Amino acid sequence: MCRVYGLRWLWGVVLMVSLSLYPRLLVAQELDVSALVGEDWYGLYLNGQKAGWSRNAVSIEDDKTVVVVEDAHFRVNMAGLNQDMEILSKRCYAPDGSLLQIDYALSDPAGEKDFHAVVTGDELTLTSTIAGETSTKRFPRPAESLKDVLKQAQLVSRGAQVGDSVSFSLFDPMYQKEITGVSRIVETEKRMLDGAETKVFRVHTTMDLMGIESDSFVTEDGTVLEDIVAGIITMRIEPEAMAKDVNYNNDVIVSNAAMIEEPIPEARTREMLRLRLEGPLSGDHLFNDERQTIRAVDGTFDFVGKRVSLEGFKAMRLPLGDTCPDAVAQWLEPTPFVQSDDPKIVAKAREIVGDETDAVAVSKTLCEWVHDNVRTTFSAQLSNAREVLDRLEGDCTEYSILFIGLARAAGLPAREVAGLIYMESGGQPGFYFHQWAKVWVGKWIDVDPTFDQPLADATHIKLAQGDLFEQAKLIPIIGRLRIEVVEPQP
Repeated sequence: MCRVYGLRWLWGVVLMVSLSLYPRLLVAQELDVSALVGEDWYGLYLNGQKAGWSRNAVSIEDDKTVVVVEDAHFRVNMAGLNQDMEILSKRCYAPDGSLLQIDYALSDPAGEKDFHAVVTGDELTLTSTIAGETSTKRFPRPAESLKDVLKQAQLVSRGAQVGDSVSFSLFDPMYQKEITGVSRIVETEKRMLDGAETKVFRVHTTMDLMGIESDSFVTEDGTVLEDIVAGIITMRIEPEAMAKDVNYNNDVIVSNAAMIEEPIPEARTREMLRLRLEGPLSGDHLFNDERQTIRAVDGTFDFVGKRVSLEGFKAMRLPLGDTCPDAVAQWLEPTPFVQSDDPKIVAKAREIVGDETDAVAVSKTLCEWVHDNVRTTFSAQLSNAREVLDRLEGDCTEYSILFIGLARAAGLPAREVAGLIYMESGGQPGFYFHQWAKVWVGKWIDVDPTFDQPLADATHIKLAQGDLFEQAKLIPIIGRLRIEVVEPQP
């Protein structure tokens, strides 16, 4: 069974991006929110193929609390297996527009992850339940405010002009960060709606944290007809029955791969591989290090991957202590999805590593253990290290996140890496989305526990690194990258 990256993180990003519709929608009105009460249904499309649906609703409670709900459902096929995921977001605002609370639940084949945020005074208290464990964390009160959004320039109201803009801010409880962005009217057009010619604004939005851009088509009454994210994800308003008509036709693994004509000989052991990449790559995707280089050349990109050797390299000893730079030490910290301080993960890391203190040897031992003990399955879920340790199954996402959790618990700084890897899936040679890891052993090295590679091979094309927000920068290139093998000789 092939082991490729299932793009599960994409679905979480889809919801975060779609939430930004509400600032664009609400500014169409005066402070009378009652005009927005009701619900709209949207079909969700990935590269033109239907992948799910969403219900967006606004209501006003008896105490005048404004409630904004998004209920997104994704139904995709992964290597022949039908997968379902639901993301439910409920945000409540006081009559004066101040944020009161956020409830966020993500349901996938691994179970449910729940997040509950409550604002009190100048503080937001976030309670998270992941892998059956509940934790509480406090943050400064976020800037998000319905009243603040409503008081922005009347972006798409009557009299709005091209060039008008509005800023917005949203706190995301799952990733515990505040997302900000700017929406700007870039042009107007006429569309026939219900038999009448209707003015429609095209609103361009940039989200600064993830660098994601979208274009929304919004009527003067604030109805979002269509939202196109990064050119590949589309939310389109539809009748309820049509929106829910999803039949799992979209195989997100095969449809988003970059196929090539001929197999690459000795792909896993070759010393070097040169490729020509063509597609919407930006500076965010051009990583250059010891193992790979990517250079822009006449409208395309020249990639060279190399087989790295540690011969003659003197690895660091654990614990790293003061020898670890601050910029590296941050990758020892636990996160909601890499629970490296969880007692079970800490105990397992100690059991696997034993008395070994050589950083390279520790990394190799953990890589081998994860490869040998995790069973390969495909599942549309947002994984975390603790759940993977409990279940010991998954694809490259699970292999990598468990390895990273164990590595951090053992004292090795480690972080996620995402991009493409060469595979021959079902006889189709190509480059498939994939996830692996980098660990600090005195320098950063690429490790791929999915393929039991203590040093990742030359066919790994690194295009993103870090948490979900950093990996979200891959969205604009999904399914839009073409690859030509320039030097296939071993």
